[in-house]
This record gives sequence, C-alpha cells and structure tokens, in this order.
Amino acid sequence: MGNDNKIQGINRNLTSYGDTEFSKYMRRAFLSSAGFDRQDLDRPVIGIVDTSSDYNTCHRQMPEMVQAVKRGVLEAGGLPMAFPTISLHEILTSPTTMLFRNLAAMETEEMIRAQPMDAVVLLGGCDKTVPAQIMAAISADIPAISVVAGPMITGSWRGQRLGACTDCRRLWNMYRSGVLNDSEISEVEESLCFTGGTCMVMGTASTMACLVEALGLMLPGGATPPHASGDRLKNCVASGRLAVDLAAKGIRPKDILNRESFHNAITVLMALSGSTNAVVHLLAIAKRSGITLCLDDFDTVARKVPVLVDCKPAGSGYMEDLHHAGGLPVLLKALEPLLALDAMTITCKTIGELIEDTAQPGDWQTTIRTMDKPLKGTGSIAVLRGSLAPEGAVIKTAAATPALLQHQGPAVIFDSPEDAVRRIDDPGLKITPEHVMVLRNAGPVGAGMPEAGALPIPRYLAQKGITDMVRITDARMSGTAYGTIVLHCSPEAAVGGPLALVQDGDLIELDVECRRIDLMVDEKELERRKLEFRPKPLPPRGWLKLYAGHVEQAHLGADLDFL
Repeated sequence: MGNDNKIQGINRNLTSYGDTEFSKYMRRAFLSSAGFDRQDLDRPVIGIVDTSSDYNTCHRQMPEMVQAVKRGVLEAGGLPMAFPTISLHEILTSPTTMLFRNLAAMETEEMIRAQPMDAVVLLGGCDKTVPAQIMAAISADIPAISVVAGPMITGSWRGQRLGACTDCRRLWNMYRSGVLNDSEISEVEESLCFTGGTCMVMGTASTMACLVEALGLMLPGGATPPHASGDRLKNCVASGRLAVDLAAKGIRPKDILNRESFHNAITVLMALSGSTNAVVHLLAIAKRSGITLCLDDFDTVARKVPVLVDCKPAGSGYMEDLHHAGGLPVLLKALEPLLALDAMTITCKTIGELIEDTAQPGDWQTTIRTMDKPLKGTGSIAVLRGSLAPEGAVIKTAAATPALLQHQGPAVIFDSPEDAVRRIDDPGLKITPEHVMVLRNAGPVGAGMPEAGALPIPRYLAQKGITDMVRITDARMSGTAYGTIVLHCSPEAAVGGPLALVQDGDLIELDVECRRIDLMVDEKELERRKLEFRPKPLPPRGWLKLYAGHVEQAHLGADLDFL
C-alpha cells in the first residue's frame, strides 16, 4: 500500500487485479470513455481537491476556482483531475466542524494515496478544511500546494460597514441586551454576509490562510484575495501552473517544513492577533511533519511580536483592507527582523528571497503597521498554566478586557454547552460580573471541542451594560469572537482534568501577566473530589466512537493518536 514515487502519471497507484499490465489497460480504457487519449495520459497528473458543497456557502464560487486551477495545470502541460472530499462549513455542521477535522484529513489523505496523481492542489477555505488538507498532504507525502477560497467582501447596514462574524456577535449582543429590536436584527441578518467566501475578519479561516502562506505552502499573496475577485482566480491559475512544476521536481511538504517554518507561522499569528484555533491546528500540522512544537513555543514568540495588523476582532478593519495593503508579503517585510529568513517555500525560494524586493508598509494605509508603530503591544495570545490547566490553556489577550486579565472570583459551573443554553439567563443563578463562568465537558473527548467557549453574558447583566466577564473552558472560541476567555484547558474535564473537579462557589484566580490560571481549593479536597469522578461512556458506534477513543488533548493538537 502507499505511493510508489518512482511511477509517475496515470499509472501511479494502480488498481490491484494481480496483473499490472491489465490494470494499466483497464485504466486507459475507462479514461477513454471520458475523452482522454494516449497524449493526455502521458502528462503528469495533478489532483485537485474540490470542497464545493451547497452546504458550504464559504466555497460558493469554488467550481469557478476549480476551472481556473485546471487552466493553469493545462497551460503548464499537466493533466488536471478534480475530485471531491468532505466539505466542512462552520455554520451548517452539527455539533462542530472540529469533530470532523481529523476525518476530513484522513479521507483526503487516503484519496490522495488511492488515486493517481503526481501533485495535488488543495482547494479549501472554511476553517477546518485548510488544516485538514495540510495535515493530509503532509502524511500522503506528495507535492502539494494550498489554495484558499478567500474572504467575503464587506456588507453594509445603516451606514455601518459589516463583516462576518465579529460584527455578527457584536450586533447579536446588542439585540440580547435590548439595544436592537426584532426588525433591526432581521435587517442585520440580511447584510452580514454580502458575498460568498470565508469570514472577512481575522477569524480562523483568514488566520489559517495567512499561516499556510507563512509556512511556505502557498504562493506569495495567496492568502488574502477576496473570494469574488479576479485576483483570487489569478492565484488559482498560477497555483495550477506551479503544481506541475512541483510534480516535476518532486518537492513535498516535508521538504519545505522545518522548525523555522513554524517559527515564521507563529510570528505571523501573533502579528495578526489571529485565532486561538490556529494554536491547535499548528500543533497538529507540526506533529504530522515530525517536528516538535509545544505551547511554550507560542508563548515565547508572542512575548516578542507586537500586533501589526488592524483587523477585527483585535482591530477595526477587514481582510479586503489587508489585501489592498499588500497582503502577507508586506506583513512579512514588516516582520523581517523577527523571521527565520532561510525558511524554504514551494517556490524554491526562501522567505528572505521572496520579500527581498517587497516594500515596507506604506504610510498611505493603516492596515499593516510597522514594528516601531504597532497597533498593539506584544503577547496577543498567552499560554497559561496552573492547577486548572496543568498541561496548558490559552487566552487571546488582544481581544480581552485589560482590567479582567488579573481577576479572582467565584465559579459558576455549566456542565455542557447545552446546560449553558438552558440556564445562563436564569436570574436565580445570581451571577454577578465578578463571577467566573466555567464551561466544561466541551473538550475534544467530551464534545468534539466546539466553539462554545465564548459564553454569552447573562441577559440580565447584558441589559445593565456588562459586556465582558472571565470565562474558562476546555472548549474553543471562534477567531471572530472577543472577550476574556481562557480556552483549551488541558487535560479536559471529560478525562478527569481539573475542570471536572470545580464546584459552584470555588474561587478561581486568573493572572495573565504571571501566566497562571488556578483553582483556589485545598489539595486534600481536590483528591477527595477525584475519587468521585466518573467518566461518561464512549459513543456506541461510528466516527464518534473512533474519535472519542483516539483523539489527543488540545495541547498536543487534538489529532488522532494513530495518525
């Protein structure tokens, strides 16, 4: 099983009939029915992963993108072959796309292995498709290039420029607190998502697109062109051409990626004030690459890198602004002193060579700042440890309330996302702004690690003008969200982690400057509570059983242990 890298073209990965020449003969015969002749079949084969789906509005124009990639492949002398894989859309997948990231990675890897292709173009975009595809391509170990759908173009409502999904959350909170009425929120609903494409703020989709470019697995400038733009289609064509060249040279992701690549990606993550989800994804991608990466690497880099990009939720702008300001190449130029410039890319040039002639951010724009005039200081994401998260947790400090970064308060517990939905607005809980809301059993094993960490402010507090509180969880938070939220607490509650032991009223102390998150309960009392812990049984069948039985904890990347 697996690839025979010595065999190229349509005869790669032959169907097993016990007769090699018969397998080739049958392959040619069936391809003839699709109009392919011997001249076609002598070309290098470029697979194109197509994640088009009516359920995935982020990929609405992907059929057009597939055709553009095919044009580039044909221009370079290759034979393009598009094939479908799982398409994961954040809004239309239950309970969360994170539950299916590893399934998408496994399916994509196996389809790359099973079908004849000398290189693969990975067309993704919406949050989990991109990390899943990169994980798959690394493990499949053939030449690969990533192409993303690109962000939406901003909409407008009553003179306000709007973008999914930070503005979704801001305006929904205004509706919950009574500032907007039913009619107004309905108008907003029609205005938030103006075109196809991924969220046009620095959510997970935009963050991962930028990080894949920083890793060197995407053409320069490929992360930011809007979904509906000609620039996006031109990137598709150029990527198709490059895929043929990668196939000829045999350059695979593992030939590109090293520690320096990930240093650059983490540096970009902090300069973007990107999604905390990227921490989990980069850890998983590094493990697939055989590269040791840990949470401490993120904190070390974060302490040195200021926020340079003015994009929501940490800033005020949108992805199209970042694109018009020069995109990742200009940001990398601004970060040049902090980068590993010798890191290689699929262009066969180093990062340093690619940005050598790139101009520094011009003063005609304010989206990409310079190191001497950053948008915000260093430490946009911090890694915390303590008695509540011995293996680590993360907090997006750039999207938090500064006054809450050092806080002590009593816990109020929600045992699942469903429990929070049922009870969070109950005045009988008597939640105050000083309380620490704890959501547990929402980690990888417990619930597939949904983006449920940004618990809403209880309605009766929101109506009094409270906009933020300390929240702690083993779940994730959307990259489009904001608030003082400690995420990815590891080990999670479902496997007996400390979150499982917290009780209503227990004091919790958060100290971001000291990188601590602690449960202020006596050790002997915690030992007593541990004896009472009972894990819930695994799901009875199918993917959920396989996932819950083999998924690793968040601080390891939440990949399956056998992958």
